[in-house]
Formats: sequence, C-alpha cells, structure tokens
Amino acid sequence: MNKNIQEKIIDIQNKVDFSGSVSVEDKVKVLAEENFGYANRSDQIKNNSATRFGIASGCKLFTAIAICQLVEKREISFNSKLTDHLDVELKHVDEKVTVHHLLTHTSGIPDYFDEDVMDDFEELWVTNPMYHIKKLEDFLPLFQDEPMRAKVGESFHYNNAGYILLGLIVERVSGLEFSDYIQAHIFNQANMKHSGYFAFDALPANTALGYIDKVDGSWKTNIYSLPVKGGSDGGAYVTTNDMAKLWTALMNFQLLNETYTNKLLSTHIQVNDSGYYGYGIWIKKTTNNNILKYHVMGYDPGVSFHSAYYPDLSIKVVVCSNKSDGAFDIMSGIEEELVKIKNLK
Repeated sequence: MNKNIQEKIIDIQNKVDFSGSVSVEDKVKVLAEENFGYANRSDQIKNNSATRFGIASGCKLFTAIAICQLVEKREISFNSKLTDHLDVELKHVDEKVTVHHLLTHTSGIPDYFDEDVMDDFEELWVTNPMYHIKKLEDFLPLFQDEPMRAKVGESFHYNNAGYILLGLIVERVSGLEFSDYIQAHIFNQANMKHSGYFAFDALPANTALGYIDKVDGSWKTNIYSLPVKGGSDGGAYVTTNDMAKLWTALMNFQLLNETYTNKLLSTHIQVNDSGYYGYGIWIKKTTNNNILKYHVMGYDPGVSFHSAYYPDLSIKVVVCSNKSDGAFDIMSGIEEELVKIKNLK
C-alpha cells in the first residue's frame, strides 16, 4: 500500500463526505483500497470492495469497444452510414451521419438530454415514465422527431442519443440484446465476474443504491430519476476490481487486437487545450504532448464515477460513488500523489 495515496483519499473523504469505493493499483500490487459510506443507508449496509456501483456514462467505453469488435470482424466499418445498419425513423437526422461521427460525438444529431437547456434529469420522465425505459428502442421517442442540433462533423457536442444508436447497431449486427453482447464479449472476456446491466427492480446482492442528498439534510434514492435498466449510453454496474480488470484486458489486447485498440485510443477530436476524445474514452495529454491518461467518467443523480489508466506508470485508478458527487475530488487528490511518483504534468 502507498501510505501517501491512502492518507490523501481519507483526507478528502473527511472533507466531502465521499460515499463509495476507491482502488489504485499498478501491474503487480494494490497501492490503495478504501471504502466509505453505505450501500444501503436504511439497513446500514456498508460499501465494501466487492460492492457494485452504477457508473452512468462511464460505460460508453464498453459500447465503443463493442463497435470496434464488430469493425475488427468486418461486420461494419467506422465509415458505415447510420442508415446502413438501422431501419428506424429519425425524422431530421442527416443521412451523412456515420459510425465514426456517433463514436466521437460529432454527429450533430439531437440528444434526449441536452445539458445546455436542461438541468434536471427527472424532467425526462414526466411524459415518458422511467419505468417504461427497459430496452434501447424505448429511448427513441425521446429524440427521434427532434431537429439536428449541428451540421454533421462540425463540432464536438457530448451526445447520449448517439450512443443509444450505436447500441442499436450492436444489437442489429450481432443479433444479441445489447446487455447480453457486452456480457459475453467484454465482461466475460475481461473476467469481470460481478459486473452487468441490472434492472432497478431486480438488483443483485451487494449493489449500492444511489442517493440524492437534499439541502435540508434529508435524502432519497435515485430509483425515480433513471431508467429501469441502463443501456449503451450509460447505466452498467461494476466493482472497482472489475473496472481495473477492464483496463488490463483492454491494454493487453484481450478485447481488441492491437490495431483496433490503438484506433479506439487515438485522439480523434480535440475538445479543449489538453483534452481529447477517442472512441468512447477521454484522453488527456501532458505539456510535452504525451499521453497523461486515458479516462472515463459518469454522472447521474445518485451516481459519480471516475476511472483512469496512466500509461507511463501502468497505474489504474477506479473511483465509484453512490452519491451525485465526490468521485472527481477523490480522483484529483490521487492524481496529485501520482504526479509526485513520476512528475506527471
């Protein structure tokens, strides 16, 4: 164990009341592992190293890996048009939209939750109750009649609907339900034995409930804030150990061959000064233009998640929380300590 990293995690937890699990490991050993708070507050069941957590948009990486697997098998291509593989009514979507555009959030298609105009996720379920959202097709009415928000390929704009469409492509091409495909071709291949797409009304044992804390000190769970079952844009459950296994499998070419792993991890579009986006993954560079980290993140009501792989150190960090915030603070503190290990800038 690395005493400095552990002390940093505990110090930040005391300041932000973090609830969740944290894991930091390199190729051969665990550098830090901590658990805080309750998976179930009512029954006072504590979070532990085997607790499953929702990771929201963190699992867009799984969708991107699935698409790259199908490209590797030559069943689709990155230049495939959306209309080549999907026969669904999308009233105003430009026919020039490709798989590459969807993967890189540059398609310009309408989103079902636009953070520029919406700030309450629960608004979505007023006319489309969340208990009806059980499969990918159920998301289509939320955006299929809306106009394009930008020209195809014009700019990066984070887009959940694009990943719903990618998931539908996986289903059409593979013949499997999306969650079954991910289970067979990613979770099982990476030995992620405790991860899955679980329904709110059928959660397995040792799964953390998501909590939304109110200003007055009261709280509620997120069961009425999210779809019954997650899909290709977000909503899988993982343990910290399983997510570390995902990084290992990806970097060791167990999920994709070297060519397509590199394709997934390429900087396809620049988002800001040091931030880039690959396929389903964020990429941050150093001041010397080297890769600082590959990382994923996810935020939903009652969920905050950050995970990263630092190639220069071969270190994997996983931070899972069953509260709406806190993961970023813990992740930032850990990174401060990693900078000291090898002067990462």
